[in-house]
Amino acid sequence: MERENMVKSVSRALDIIHLVSLRKGGLGVTEIAKQIDINKSSVYRILSTLVQYGYVEQDKETERYKLGYKFLEISSKLLESIDLRTEARPYLQELERETNEVIHLVVYDQGEVVYIEKLEGTETLRMHSKVGKRAPMHCTSVGKVILANLPSNDVINILERKGLPVHTTNTITDKDLFLKELTQVKQKGYALDLEENEPGISCIAVPIFDHLGKAIAAVSISGPTTRMTAERMDQVQGKMREIGLKISTRLGYTNIF
Repeated sequence: MERENMVKSVSRALDIIHLVSLRKGGLGVTEIAKQIDINKSSVYRILSTLVQYGYVEQDKETERYKLGYKFLEISSKLLESIDLRTEARPYLQELERETNEVIHLVVYDQGEVVYIEKLEGTETLRMHSKVGKRAPMHCTSVGKVILANLPSNDVINILERKGLPVHTTNTITDKDLFLKELTQVKQKGYALDLEENEPGISCIAVPIFDHLGKAIAAVSISGPTTRMTAERMDQVQGKMREIGLKISTRLGYTNIF
């Protein structure tokens, strides 16, 4: 917004809110006035208004001001209104344009993944996936990358309930080897499916985290192994991790967990 179009009092109020948010113990009127270079009486009037509406509160002992619980109420409503597909779609389209391959968005549900979005790309590719379909976690890149970021007790529980059934000759069916694979996935930040779910199809996936730092979804690029070579997947993994972080950030993830 052009500076001349800004309402000065609103701008100052937002500046004060930002300053107060940076100090855990809060700030006093004098400290705030010095940092934004306006007189103390103006700062006090703005703070009084913010206190009245619940956006700022004053510690009675220290007389310092800190953020009020109104922001928690608003942030909760924002998080409830966020739609994963809507937030992710521009980034999925970006991947589709850059790779021309099939792009999937899945969510984690009861030990499986569920496809909630699929962009077909421009290359010819037949896959079993479709929106609404469920898939196992142990032999898909999206499933593995979510598992790698779940608590270890949850992972063991899922493996005990679902097992490691064979889907292709490349499916990892040994529990110890699979757990070792998950450790590597967690370290790298992405997972591969090297013809483990469907013959001739290879995929790369990254996790999506919510505002609590939980892995709730994943996005992947899928294509025939003739195109999705080790070299190509190595080339796209950086972009994939970037996209995963951007989507996660849109969901409120702060990367501090």
